[in-house]
Amino acid sequence: MTTPPITPPTGASGSVTDTLAFVAGGLARDGVAAVATIVETWGSAPVPVGGQMGVAADGTFVGSVSGGCVEGEVITEATELLVEGGAPRVLSFGVEDETAWRVGLPCGGKIRVLVERLDGAGGAAHVAALIAARDGRRPLLVATRVSDGAKTVYERGAVDAESALGRRFLSGISSIEGAADGDTFLHACLPPPRIIAIGATHIAQILAELVRLQGFDPIVVDPRSAFAAERRFPGITLVTEWPQDALPKLALDPYTAVAALAHVGHIDDEALKLACRSECFYVGALGSRKNHAKRVERLAAAGLSATEIARIRSPIGLDLGATTPPEIALSIMAEILRHLRGTKGKGAA
Repeated sequence: MTTPPITPPTGASGSVTDTLAFVAGGLARDGVAAVATIVETWGSAPVPVGGQMGVAADGTFVGSVSGGCVEGEVITEATELLVEGGAPRVLSFGVEDETAWRVGLPCGGKIRVLVERLDGAGGAAHVAALIAARDGRRPLLVATRVSDGAKTVYERGAVDAESALGRRFLSGISSIEGAADGDTFLHACLPPPRIIAIGATHIAQILAELVRLQGFDPIVVDPRSAFAAERRFPGITLVTEWPQDALPKLALDPYTAVAALAHVGHIDDEALKLACRSECFYVGALGSRKNHAKRVERLAAAGLSATEIARIRSPIGLDLGATTPPEIALSIMAEILRHLRGTKGKGAA
C-alpha cells in the first residue's frame, strides 16, 4: 500500500507555533495577514516545499521558510504587501557555498517563496477551512494561481484517485506547475502521521518517544491504568480503554499506523481486528512466528479474511537483529518509516 511522505506538522491548533492559528488570529484582529510558502527548492534547503510562515500586520510572525537574513527579507516583503495590497509576490533566494550557512541555505541551496495577502471574510473562511480539515484529519489539496492568488480546494474522494491530482493525496507532494493561465502552486495539506501503540509496555514507552522526536503524533492505548500512567508516558496521549472502544473514536485513517505491543492476546487481537479492516497504512504485531501462527488462527476464526490478516507485519519491525526493548522500538520505527516513505527510488513497501 503506497502512503504519503508527509511534511512536518505545524503544531496543534491554538499553540503559539501554529502558523494557521496565528494567521487566523491576525485576520480576526486586523482584517489582514500574510502567508509565505516555499513553492520550489533546489539543492539543500532547510525547510521543504510547502513550509510556511505567517506574518501579521504588526510585523510579528510564526513559522519558517528558511533562516537568517532570508526570513528578514520575506517579512519585509510581506509587510509591504499588507500595507500596499496587490498580487502575490514570488521571491527567489540563492547563495554560494561560502555564504550559505550564514543565511540558512546550506550547500548552496536555492528556494522560491510565494508571499500572499489574505484579507476579509474570504481570507478568514479559507484559513478556518484549513484548520477544520487539519484538526479533523481530512487531507486537502489547495491550488493557488500565482498571478492573482485565486484558490481551488480539492478534497480526497472528490477527485479520481488515479488522476494527477488524486495521486497527490497519497504522495503528499507539493509543487508549482505551469498552466495556460499561469503557474499554479499545488499544496498537499495532509494530516501528520499518527502512530497508535496498543499496550503501554516498555517497548511502547521508547517507541512513543521516537515517534514524538520524528515530529509525528504518538498515542498509547491500554485499558490497564497501572500501565498507561502519566508517570510512564509523560506528555504522551494515553487512552485507558479497550482497543475495540478506543480505536473507532480515534478513526484509523490512511495516515495512521497501528503497532500491537501488549503481547496479551485479548488486547492485541481486538485492535488487530479493527486495524486490518481499516485504511491505516501500517499494521504490526509483537510476537514470535509461532505466536503469530496462533494469532492468525484466532483472527481467521473471528471472521477476518486471509488478505486482511496478511496486512499484519509480524514479527514486528525491520530485521535489525534487535533484542532489547530500545532496539526493538527502533526497528519498529524504522519499519513504519519505510512503509510511510518507501525506499529511495521506490514506492512504499
